[in-house]
Order: sequence, then C-alpha cells, then structure tokens
Amino acid sequence: MQFHLNGFLPGDPEIADPAERILASGASGPVPDEVDVLIVGCGPAGLTLAAQLAQFPDIKTCIVEQKPGRLSVGQADGIACRTMEMFHAYGFSERVLKEAYWVNETTFWKPDERSPEKIVRSGRVQDVEDGLSEFPHVILNQARIHDGFLDVMRKSPAKLEPYYGRRLLDLHVDPAAGPTDHAVIVRLERDAANEGKVETIKARYVVGCDGARSTVRKSIGRELHGDSANHAWGVMDVLAVTDFPDIRFKVLIQSAKDGSLLIIPREGGYMVRLYVELAKLDVGERVANRNITADDVIAKAQRILAPHKLEVKEIAWWSVYEIGQRLTDKFDDVPDAEIDTRLPRIFIAGDACHTHSPKAGQGMNVSMQDAFNLGWKLAKVIRKQCAPHLLHSYSAERQAVASELIDFDREWAGILASAAKAGGADAARTQDYFVRHGRYTAGTATHYRPSVLTGATSHQHLAQGLAIGTRFHSAPVIRLADAKPVHLGHAAQADGRFRIYAFSRAEDPAAAGSAIRALCNFLTEARESPVRRYTPVGADIDSVIDLRAVFQMDHRELALEAMPALLLPRKGRYGLIDYEKIYCPDLKSGRDVFAMRGIDRKAGCMVVVRPDQYVAQVLPLNDFAALAAYFDAFMLQVN
Repeated sequence: MQFHLNGFLPGDPEIADPAERILASGASGPVPDEVDVLIVGCGPAGLTLAAQLAQFPDIKTCIVEQKPGRLSVGQADGIACRTMEMFHAYGFSERVLKEAYWVNETTFWKPDERSPEKIVRSGRVQDVEDGLSEFPHVILNQARIHDGFLDVMRKSPAKLEPYYGRRLLDLHVDPAAGPTDHAVIVRLERDAANEGKVETIKARYVVGCDGARSTVRKSIGRELHGDSANHAWGVMDVLAVTDFPDIRFKVLIQSAKDGSLLIIPREGGYMVRLYVELAKLDVGERVANRNITADDVIAKAQRILAPHKLEVKEIAWWSVYEIGQRLTDKFDDVPDAEIDTRLPRIFIAGDACHTHSPKAGQGMNVSMQDAFNLGWKLAKVIRKQCAPHLLHSYSAERQAVASELIDFDREWAGILASAAKAGGADAARTQDYFVRHGRYTAGTATHYRPSVLTGATSHQHLAQGLAIGTRFHSAPVIRLADAKPVHLGHAAQADGRFRIYAFSRAEDPAAAGSAIRALCNFLTEARESPVRRYTPVGADIDSVIDLRAVFQMDHRELALEAMPALLLPRKGRYGLIDYEKIYCPDLKSGRDVFAMRGIDRKAGCMVVVRPDQYVAQVLPLNDFAALAAYFDAFMLQVN
C-alpha cells in the first residue's frame, strides 16, 4: 500500500475522505461504580489487556485514559515478529501486514576510510533469521495498533469502550475488604469540559498502564531505578527528498564526528523515521534545557548523511528525548516478605515498570507482552477457574524478562551512541552485535523459568525445537478434514484457553491401542482428567483445554471417520462437529513439522501451551499423571 504521497494523514489509509479516517470512540456518561478490573491508560499495554478481558462478558472491565480521545499520531512504530504472532491471536495481523512496512534487510554505513567526512556502506544483512517466525518484523504507526485493539474491543462480547478525559487522582486498598470484594477505591478527575468533576470507582483489581510517570506505580510505593539519561536523541517522521540510496531500508549509520543516525522506513512508501544522536548530557541535565528545535535535528541528520542530500518537505511528528534504562523491582503491590500471606490487588505494566531506549524497538512490544501475560491470568482468577495465587506469577515472570531486555538495550544503545565510545564508531562491531542478538529484537528470546506454570525439562528431548518456557514456535501443517495448509500455532487465539498439542507416534492413529486414542480416552473418561475436572457443565468440551493432534502420516492416508471422538467434538447449540482439530505434516512442500521442531518420531509427545502462547510442558503421550498434576497445581475444580 502506498499513501502519504501529498502529506501525512493519520487514520485508516483505505478510507479516501480524511475527515472519516479517525472514527469517534469512547464511552459516554460516568464510569461504573464497581468493576472487576480497572485499567488506567490507553497505551499499547492497556489496550492489549482490555482487548483480552473484553472476550469475557461476565468480567466487568473499565479502561480510562487522561487524553481526550484516541491516539492519531503514534510514537512507537516497530512491531517485532513475536508481537505479530500475538496480533494474529487477537485477529488483526492480516490488516497490519497489509498496511505496514516490512523490514526485510538492514544496511550499515560507516566513515569512508579515504575521506572520513563521508559515509559508505559497510554491510548488509537479513533483518530476521530464517525460520524464526512465520511473521516478519514490520513498522506501523502506534496509533494504528491502537485502532486494531479498539476494533477488537468494540466487536467483542463485552463491547468495551474506553472512558477518555479521566485523570487518576489517587487510589487505596480497603484493609477490611475480603479477597473477592471490590477493595481498591479509585478517584478520577474529569477534564475541564466536565468541570473537573471527581468520580469514584471501586475495583477488585487495578492495572496501571499509565506510563513512565505512573501514578499507579507511585501509589504502591514502587520506583524506577536505573541509569541516568545521559544521551539526547531526536526523532522525527518526515516526508523528504534524498539521494541516499538506502532510504527504504532500515539503516544504521555511524559517522566520524557527528554521531549516529538510525533510519526506519515507514508505512506508505514515502515517509521515514529518523533517530538522530544529538548530544551527551551533563550529569543531572535534562534535554529540555538544550532548547533543541526541529531544524537542529534536521541539520544534524544532514551532516551525518553527507555527502548525500536530505531535503525535508514535511514533518509529521517529532520529539527529543533522553535515553535511560530503568526498572522497578516488582510489578505488583505485594512486598516480597508478604507473598505467602497476601494476594496482589494492583499491578503495573509497560512503561510504568520498565523503560528502554527506542533503538531496539522493545518498549511497545514488551509492554504488550506484559499485558498478554497478565490478561488471561486475571480472567482465570475472576472466573474462578484458577486459584488466586496464580496472580503472583505475573510479576515473577515479567520482571525477570524486563531485566534481561534492559541489559541488552543498555549495551545496544551504547554501541549506537558513537560519542560514548573511545575511538569513535566501530561498524563491524555494530553489525556483529545486531546479527547475534536478533532474537531479542524479534521478541522471541523470552524464556520463562520453571514455576507452577512452567515445567521442568525432564522430557524436553521429546520436542527439542519447542523449548519449555519459550513461545510456541509455529510450523506449517495440513489440516486433515479439508487438506488446507495452515500454521499449527494459529490455532491459539486470545481466548484464555490452554492448548495440548499431541504429536503422534509412528503408528496407525485409528488403531485401538494407539497412544493418541489412549490419551483421548483418558481426557474423556478418567476421573483425574483435567478436561473433565475443569470444564464447566454444559460448556463445550474444549472451552478450557483445547486438544489438537498432529499425525506423522500423509493426510491422504488417514480416515477422518476413524479418529477418536474427542478430536471431532460436538459443540454449540446444535452439537455441530468441529473438524479443525487434526493435522498432518506438509510433506508436499518438504516442511515436516516433526523434523522442523525436533519431535521424537518413535515416542511422540504432548506439548502443553499456555493461553499466552508459551510452552508450559513437554510430556510423554502416556504420562497422564503428570498432565493432571500440572493443571491441578493452579486450577480450581468446577464440577
């Protein structure tokens, strides 16, 4: 798609009339008196969480935002491969892929050894390693990501809309409240258009997604700790004319004397984002003290690009900022000493608990993954499907991830800031670091440690390419019922369900003694079956735990009618058959899921996947006791 040819226009580029591109949104009237979850902040983290909770009409959710309306021009723009996988679970990855710029290759430029005042290309690499994800690394205005989540919320069972123009004044927890009471009391001030009226809302849980200056974080006594911001950078989205040949590639430029420049092509074919290294700040100095103008940022970019010309025709958005990597010690309101005796009521996510430089594109992506981690856990606890102690796992998992990413971001930002290095730019080191740490920038390096949700690696050898604690790495398969090529991981939607992927042994799956049939019999009939124990009476058999089977044989060699009944479940009002539970390898294309993901062909295995798409367990096909024990550790029996 090409757009922005005659100037930047926010909103949906498929709508011709600019006046109709930004749809009105926002709930009218006062906020509810009581809710299950109050989300403070309509940034990427808040909207990810709201879109998840909106799938459950029995959960009363409210999201509030200080700004008067929806975002039209975003700040963040990089969307990692892992985030695209998440967008698919929410149902709007196709729209993002159509509209976004795809980052296919990255080029590197350094000072010309013969004329250091000029720059020359020093390298060119593929941006994402082969096979890392079925989705690319893409660039799209943050506002359009917001639009995607807002559409999901509006179309959801809960029909959720944000309440704009609300500023959080304060909140406190009623010490006399019981564990299921609406114990968090919150005061919100409305904007001037509503005469500053103060509203009070009570919530069972509050999640602060309200940015680096988070009022929610301050209310629970948490602080951001880390490096002082000692580098000033300018960022701007521009429509420009240039003779720089790599203007439509992602580019890292390190000059001899004027610092570094990062070029990020934007969606639409014409606009680009420039990250421009400006100056090193003195101790305690803020970038606002420098009175930097847009012309200053452009002039610096022009010097770095020399001998190439850059003529800026329009600035769609610009800012200056300080680089700082900061992290809070915990992402909820429970002190470490009270974990055994107290449950979390208040959580923080995104910039409220960790801040990064934008160079690795991690801020927005990590924030959304925070919320994806928390959303299903809140839903399970509120709906009484899981024990409340599960909520402790949010801070434990995400704080460790943020700590690792900040260490990476600190080193990467230092490499890009040539002024901070003795001897100036080192293009070879920059390119080598970029390649070696590509999984961090792709968002696929997250690895959760063993816990109640993440099992030990005792049986990891059965599925070597699906590491326990990492995201479930999808692969192409053929759906048995209709021979359609699909991606196995795309079965996982943002609906709060666990998935069990059963990879068959090299045997006839229709045989009476096959391992898959025995597993289906256990899940259907055994008193210890987690499907029987945790699926509510009257609900679809796969509404809590969704079983999928992958067989080794070609799809033309299997008889659908001979499959176990649990793989052809009857669902819904009319007891219609779900034909989309059974898969085979894509042998015609040579992409055999068993080979691609290191599945033991002789033994087969079960791979348990959490609602946020992370591998929880790898177990032998016949280890029913371990499967039951996993779910028994945190789920509540409903029948």
